[in-house]
Amino acid sequence: HRPFLKSFLSRYNQVGEGKKIWAVGYGNKSLKQLVELLHRSGVEEVVDIRAFPTSKREGFKKEELEKNLPLHGLSYFHLPELGGYRKGGYRRFMKTKEFSLGMEKLERRAREKKVCLMCVEPLSSICHRRFVIEELKRRGWKVVELE
Repeated sequence: HRPFLKSFLSRYNQVGEGKKIWAVGYGNKSLKQLVELLHRSGVEEVVDIRAFPTSKREGFKKEELEKNLPLHGLSYFHLPELGGYRKGGYRRFMKTKEFSLGMEKLERRAREKKVCLMCVEPLSSICHRRFVIEELKRRGWKVVELE
């Protein structure tokens, strides 16, 4: 019954706090630093919004995150529908069905547990993550940016 209780409490917390999502760029962090930051924030799942979930930084390739995050009590989900590098620019991409479906998946997950969007760029102001954050806010979500 523990998974049910954890899921119930997470949904209760989301209702109590309002709709809330965290966001982070890992580019200036080690995996250990990222995990500690996520734990301090109460995050339960990392939602990777990189189009290409690979990295030169140790521990940040998709396969490594899928293996290592659960060892620290965090789940991992890759959401390529919200990845960057879009032909014609990201703002134009935001008008597509693919983007809408990606946002729906993200919101569904965020209603179930405390999720944190993750991309590489430490500053959201120069990352496609800013557009996802903007859309989440438009949809009534509170977004907490972790540094």
